[in-house]
Amino acid sequence: MAKNVNSEGSFTTKDYQDPPPAPLIDPEELTQWSFYRALIAEFIATLLFLYITVLTVIGYKSQSATTSDPCAGVGVLGIAWAFGGMIFVLVYCTAGISGGHINPAVTFGLFLARKVSLIRALMYMVAQCLGAICGVGLVKAFQSAYYHRYDGGANMLSDGYSHGVGLSAEIIGTFVLVYTVFSATDPKRNARDSHVPVLAPLPIGFAVFMVHLATIPITGTGINPARSLGAAVIFNQHKAWKDHWIFWVGPFIGAAIAAFYHQFILRAGAAKALGSFRSSSQV
Repeated sequence: MAKNVNSEGSFTTKDYQDPPPAPLIDPEELTQWSFYRALIAEFIATLLFLYITVLTVIGYKSQSATTSDPCAGVGVLGIAWAFGGMIFVLVYCTAGISGGHINPAVTFGLFLARKVSLIRALMYMVAQCLGAICGVGLVKAFQSAYYHRYDGGANMLSDGYSHGVGLSAEIIGTFVLVYTVFSATDPKRNARDSHVPVLAPLPIGFAVFMVHLATIPITGTGINPARSLGAAVIFNQHKAWKDHWIFWVGPFIGAAIAAFYHQFILRAGAAKALGSFRSSSQV
């Protein structure tokens, strides 16, 4: 899209269009097939995500336990690639249908930024959690011999780390992810960088990959409450539930901070609101 520039070289109008904020509650969504199609897409995507990634985690643990070779199996690097790669693939496949959230924390952040309605946000979270539970259920069905032996791929706070460290790791990790989601899908960036053919799912997948490299030793990397819930429900042991709150509180706080930072700092939402208030008060 061409930019409109006056004779002095300054911009006269925006070269991008911000979508209107989503209504807080939109009952009309419940009558549209596209809404239910999006729910199905979120359910299936999260199911596939948990199936592949948890299976990778259990496979690595089983390979490492049967050999003294430190290079046996895919390693932490391979696990991180599995999570990041699946997010890249699934976001690419579902972005045009549901937005490709596949994560309640991402949905929560987008809801706070008025990108989705409350009804859509809640239903997405339900679909994501159910998909995660079913995905891990498939892993248990296909790998029953190894599933309980290797903790079912559940997120747990590692020995030697305090709750504060674990919570901080989840907050910062989710902030990185949700901040990347906002930046990769920003209409302003898409307009100004339209000559750079970068797929939005690519940086999002890389964000997941990098966060896993950093936080797998601490919490096993949650940054996705549905992923943590699905593994905990199917594994259903005390050690999976003991610190489970970290994998909900941390991601939701991180998502909220990312939404505030992008919308009110980078996109100057706070300054615009203050300017509007000042203009109205002078009338």
